[in-house]
Amino acid sequence: MGLVVNSGDETTLTLLNDEILSPPQKNIPKDSFHFAYIIYFTLGAGFLLPWNGFITAVDYFDFLYPDESVDRIFAVAYMLVGLFSLICIIFSPRKSDAFVRINMGLGLFVVSLLVVPLMDVFYIKGRSGLYNGFYVTVGALGLSGLADALVQGGLIGSAGELPERYMQAVVAGTAASGVLVSFLRIFTKAVYPQDIHGLRNSAILYFIVGIVLMIICLVFYNVAHRLPVIKYYNELKLQAVNDAKQDKGPLSGPVWEIMGTIKWHGSGIVLIYVVTLSIFPGFITEDVHSELLGDWYAILLITAYNIFDLVGKCLTSIYLFENENAAVNACLARLLFYPLYLGCLHGPQIFRTEIPVTVLTCLLGLTNGYLTSVLMILAPKKVQLQHAETAGILVVLFLILGLACGSIVSWFWVI
Repeated sequence: MGLVVNSGDETTLTLLNDEILSPPQKNIPKDSFHFAYIIYFTLGAGFLLPWNGFITAVDYFDFLYPDESVDRIFAVAYMLVGLFSLICIIFSPRKSDAFVRINMGLGLFVVSLLVVPLMDVFYIKGRSGLYNGFYVTVGALGLSGLADALVQGGLIGSAGELPERYMQAVVAGTAASGVLVSFLRIFTKAVYPQDIHGLRNSAILYFIVGIVLMIICLVFYNVAHRLPVIKYYNELKLQAVNDAKQDKGPLSGPVWEIMGTIKWHGSGIVLIYVVTLSIFPGFITEDVHSELLGDWYAILLITAYNIFDLVGKCLTSIYLFENENAAVNACLARLLFYPLYLGCLHGPQIFRTEIPVTVLTCLLGLTNGYLTSVLMILAPKKVQLQHAETAGILVVLFLILGLACGSIVSWFWVI
């Protein structure tokens, strides 16, 4: 990993991540049946499923609240609450334990997901125009945004303290969440009629699946801390923290120094999601059409994007591109998607057919998944082990900032 040198007259720090994270192999407990990996994969899928559930049920909410711009209000409410909450976590003078934050967040996810189906059964009952229900729904979404900050920040932060495969598992899990919801969307569209009864059944199914997965995540996460392999790396982190306290006094957590160390990783992540969110899903759902596939076209394109996003995030388990400068340059190269998609919309007729658009959408998902996984894996390894959790939380801050900027760009820029 190399030496970490602080500015000014501070002493050169010689404690290397590689020495901590790569102890003699014979001393490391085995991840039996890859159970720890499966747990972190499931947790990665879990913390994104509530958002995916709310936004996938947008047809149901559009019917209930026709005078509101549901998808845009949902995005602003969720991301602003999540961003503000994450900033509070990062700069809080007293850092709460990740174990507490994650358990609290998973509990809040369950509460927020219960609101919509319970309100549908006891109050809304399929009736349109009851806007008190809309305000309650937005409040539940905001609660889900808070839960996301607690869970995602804590989970990415704690995965940053573990070997690379566990961060890869979390990131791949986030993509699996999108694939799961896409298949649920295909199932509900094929099975349920597209009237209010079908929309209600579809929405309730999304939220029930989300609640079940949150309960599984709660059980899995509390089991994870009892696994020998996780205990082993937690003890390494405690040792690193204690060593740092003895060398330099109380560990203050130099947030700005850590942010400076991983700034290029964070910049790459922001750029990834500005490009992705300014194209997807707006272009896919509004600008391209198919006479052959009709309203299935957008659903199939979104599914293709999510599948290739998962493929990209899984590829880092086979080959991890460790040149961070090249990875950031690859993020810049993704700007080429803009003229390519413009060609599919306004270019020669051969480019305005289903195949070119589908290929581009698959490549958009593949590059989004792979580069996100690379940068999120590498960033926490740039700092000492005792600061890896903070680096992981900062990576999530960059991620949410990229999502927010991409969403804003999609409002003002249309292909």
